[in-house]
Amino acid sequence: MKAMTRDRYGSADVLAVEDVAMPVVGDDGVLIRVRAAGIGPHVWHALTGLPYLARLGFGLRKPKVRCLRSDVAGTVEAVGRSVTQFQPGDEVFGVCDGAIAEYACGRVDELAPKPANLTFEQAAAVPVSACAALHGLRDEGRIHAGEKVLIIGASGGVGSFAVQLAKAFGAEVTGVCSTTKTDLVRSLGADHVIDYTRDDFANGQRRYDLILDTAGRRSLSHLRRALTPRGTLVIVGGEGGGRWTGGFERQVLGAAVVSRFVRQRLRAVMSRERQEDLLVLKDLIEAGKLTPVISRAYPLDQVPDALRDEDEGHGRGKVVVTIGTLDGEQDPTERTVESHE
Repeated sequence: MKAMTRDRYGSADVLAVEDVAMPVVGDDGVLIRVRAAGIGPHVWHALTGLPYLARLGFGLRKPKVRCLRSDVAGTVEAVGRSVTQFQPGDEVFGVCDGAIAEYACGRVDELAPKPANLTFEQAAAVPVSACAALHGLRDEGRIHAGEKVLIIGASGGVGSFAVQLAKAFGAEVTGVCSTTKTDLVRSLGADHVIDYTRDDFANGQRRYDLILDTAGRRSLSHLRRALTPRGTLVIVGGEGGGRWTGGFERQVLGAAVVSRFVRQRLRAVMSRERQEDLLVLKDLIEAGKLTPVISRAYPLDQVPDALRDEDEGHGRGKVVVTIGTLDGEQDPTERTVESHE
């Protein structure tokens, strides 16, 4: 089978499509015929080994695994002897190691039935980003109906889901994005949109009960100015923090220290994709309350271009990789997939 591989850390140039052995499914695993995979910051960090702190998990000098872990959507090809939740032919979505390949093995607790109203490409845009948004709003943010919620980075992979989820929870939502993304964020359901190139959301004119920051470029003091006296700030991701820590000191250490001395709640999201949360997202998607935003779909042999796209931070939904088609289907790589345009 064909798979996207790498043997060292580096830019997208270290990637190569190779013929590799089929993965062997374990007793409690699921073999997936991959139809699409998602590309997000988590994939870029694993590719580059940046920040260096992340290499404690990825491998200190070189990657522990040759094939990248990512969002996945596809069809169950085979199941292990202990698996009862899935059977061959089932359409699933979730995350797994080596997903940017024709076949990959996943764990049952990281997979769920694919939403019936999504294509494989759309489903592959959901797991990592939507779970991060869900955990940030529901678990760390403790969102309630009627609250005023600010989503920073509202047009991005996590932010586009966060806007829709906050609306589904009954909040009054304000999205922060650049000029070219304002129409997109409005189409996602935001009640108000702030163009950060023109206005400062922390100018004192309005305060929010909950702020979800997915952009990672503003100081804690700046963000806190936009909070109510007992509001909650949730930081998702650690972008903009340098090559060594990648913002970890701001996201975890800084938030934890400041929280001890102020009435506002400052929290950080360490998200994990779990089946129970994927099922929550599936229900919301099938109810029409949540729709993935895909900026572009790439074929397998153009994954380096997909990662360059992600690295450039275009901030419009999610980038996906399409891998193979079923008999009689149009090749999805022949078109650009766009939502909410």
